Amino acid sequence: MLRGTLLLMVSITTVAAVGGGLGEGDLLFGVACEANAITAVTALDGLPVDHVAIYHEIGGLPFVLEAYPGHGVWLAPLDTMLARGSVVAARVAGVDVNSSITCAMRRVGQPYDELFDAEGEATYCSELVQQCYVDSAGRLVFEPIPMTFRDRDGQIPQQWIDLYARRGRPVPEGAPGSNPAALLRHPRVSSIIKVKP
Repeated sequence: MLRGTLLLMVSITTVAAVGGGLGEGDLLFGVACEANAITAVTALDGLPVDHVAIYHEIGGLPFVLEAYPGHGVWLAPLDTMLARGSVVAARVAGVDVNSSITCAMRRVGQPYDELFDAEGEATYCSELVQQCYVDSAGRLVFEPIPMTFRDRDGQIPQQWIDLYARRGRPVPEGAPGSNPAALLRHPRVSSIIKVKP
């Protein structure tokens, strides 16, 4: 609860044309304006985070490197993400930024993973970060966690049941994976600022 409260009290900054203080490899977390299937099962207290992207500059211009529905893994101008709504930026301590960005760039063109399955060629947003962010020794910064599709009442929302039923699969409760809110909670994540209210 305290961490969620602190996140809401962070300073508000206007992002300038070239990122406004953002650094290469910073993580940008999308904050949902209303509850959805992802925030129902992963939200931080008081901060409904439902997406994560990587800040990456090319030729001095600001981009996001992300896995996004309808696009798969792609590079988009920073303004594309900022136009979607509130964004929280975070710096990751101990990350080898060059190696991590290189790994993530190799995935550009992969399809978006609607089933949030850590195996296979498709990729979802937090999976891109979790599987690509490494330290200077090449070790993962973010270890996989057991996925949960349960809400605060311990129930799996019907939306998740229906999604997996359409694919003839059970909801993968407990399978290894990641989610944006878990990345934001990680002890290596710091320097959190709200970059767009």
